[in-house]
Amino acid sequence: MSSAPRLSPESAGDTATSIPRHLRYTWDHEWLVVDEGNATVGITAFAAKSLGDVVELRLPEVGTRVEAGESCGRIESLTASSRLYAPASGRVLEVNTAPADDPGVVNAAPYTGGRLFRLRVENIAGALSADAYAAHCAHTRGDRR
Repeated sequence: MSSAPRLSPESAGDTATSIPRHLRYTWDHEWLVVDEGNATVGITAFAAKSLGDVVELRLPEVGTRVEAGESCGRIESLTASSRLYAPASGRVLEVNTAPADDPGVVNAAPYTGGRLFRLRVENIAGALSADAYAAHCAHTRGDRR
């Protein structure tokens, strides 16, 4: 996700405590977790809050090859439109249909029911740890603790 609006500290909540430690993150606010060479991908709670109410998703189709750091879809909300960037290179294995049927699940459960797709990983470039991502979020919203 890119070009997310800045959050005020009040609307962002305590970002550091809301970032799952077992995931890896991108500068563009996507997350991924790799299990046996396959990655589950979604957008972070920070991104979901920044966008506001998600109303439409355009996700890559099963079988599509995506490149790490390249646009692979779009997320539309009532107030913003943002590109979705692939956090790793690989072939899309599965697309989660729950967010297509009810896009609000991305806001309500970005790390579980709001996950977006799975891919067979060929290359992961520049994934951030939870601590590095928390620092990035703090910097993004102007909170340089």
